[in-house]
Amino acid sequence: MLTLNQRLSQQQRLSPQQIQYQKLLQLNNLALEQRIKTELELNPLLVEEMELDTDQDDKEKETEDETQSEVDAAEEADKADEEFTLEDFMNDDELDHEKLNRSNDEETFHPIAPQRTSLYEHLREQLMMLDLDENLYILGEEIIGNLDADGYLKRDLAEIVNELELFEHIKIDMKDAEELLKKIQKFDPIGIASRTLQECLIVQLQEAKADEYYKYIAIKILEDYYDEFTKRRFDIIKKKMKLTDDTLKEALDLIQKMNPKPGEGNVDIVEMNQVTPDFIIEKNNGSWTVTLNDKSMPSITIDKKYLEMFDANKRKKRTDREKETYKFLREKFESAKWFIACIQQRRDTLMKIMRAILEMQYEFFEKGPKYLKPMIYKDIADIIGMDISTISRVVNGKYVQSPQGIHELKYFFSEGLSTDTGEEVSNKHIRERVKEIIESENKKAPYSDEKIAKMLQAEGIHVARRTIAKYREMLKIPVARLRKENI
Repeated sequence: MLTLNQRLSQQQRLSPQQIQYQKLLQLNNLALEQRIKTELELNPLLVEEMELDTDQDDKEKETEDETQSEVDAAEEADKADEEFTLEDFMNDDELDHEKLNRSNDEETFHPIAPQRTSLYEHLREQLMMLDLDENLYILGEEIIGNLDADGYLKRDLAEIVNELELFEHIKIDMKDAEELLKKIQKFDPIGIASRTLQECLIVQLQEAKADEYYKYIAIKILEDYYDEFTKRRFDIIKKKMKLTDDTLKEALDLIQKMNPKPGEGNVDIVEMNQVTPDFIIEKNNGSWTVTLNDKSMPSITIDKKYLEMFDANKRKKRTDREKETYKFLREKFESAKWFIACIQQRRDTLMKIMRAILEMQYEFFEKGPKYLKPMIYKDIADIIGMDISTISRVVNGKYVQSPQGIHELKYFFSEGLSTDTGEEVSNKHIRERVKEIIESENKKAPYSDEKIAKMLQAEGIHVARRTIAKYREMLKIPVARLRKENI
């Protein structure tokens, strides 16, 4: 028997504007520059401001209220009647030659690393070589734009497809999306955009130039016995697959040659290339200052001249064709307003987060890596009153240049341990200490992981032997017996 029931539930759904803002947050400055150029091509009401005269520049005033005023103006436009005039747009103060997406800091020279081809651009160039329709190309860009620092696609593919349908009104079949992802995974570097380590290794093995038999065995191990492989239960694999010791060794050696982090070290493709920082931190007259490194960013505004066609006809009745044009331009205006507002909001958020990091890691910038404090995303989220997810989006793939060098923002985040004195010590500090101990050891009798753990315990830092082994592997330092030198 069928019954009807009422159920009241609350669901939080992001507006298209919120989604756009979050997507812009994820971009570093180089990717944002490309995104702005794309928007300039798509929206005829957006124009790039070239150079304004000095008098105009002196009149510019940027405040935090501008972002909210733009959002309010766009919301009012949604509520307003269909009738509006040129004056309605021209009276918006924030459109009066404001460089809304440009830093208003003084024009000073900062020695930054030269701009080169980024991994994003390298992958995008390969994407352009595929024979794709427009929708799949847009999906491809979204996939590439969502890769983490190691080159993995951590976001669910279905989530990206659904987001495109909601925000861009683009419908893509999941089968086609999966096929595109598989093509991207075979781009250079091989295995990029994989969702798991297992998938990454299999893709690389499929494309590897190696003995076909051992390739087959290696792929079979990863496909059918991945759990045993990760737990190093090679005896079980050997028995179940009925392999000889030599065959198993060859297959495992082949797997070992694959790259588990295809995106690592590929932030820039050109050899000996450097990262272009998103922030500059400097000390002037005893005070630390943060600058968003956006001097080369295109400065955009809304083209007022494009709307003047309405001025002469504002009292006239419009033909059907004129109404369609009118509607089109209104939609483009709303889109342009939101895009500019989102860029300014992005800038404000980035600066808040970077200043909070500077505040918490003050001693690092003053004295160096040994003074890096334990810090998690929640610490920064609490300081600036934002969600942890926002901090994560900003931190990923962005870099800061300071007197201590160029560091990815993720570098400043780590868990901590308490010493005997109650002081919090960063995991990264402990890792540096492990490196120092090994570098100073007697090469004829190198320290074991157990010995290093005891040495740290003597310093008041209680770390397990297996933790020392993990840090040593992260530093790419071999075990004691392989470090021993016969002098």
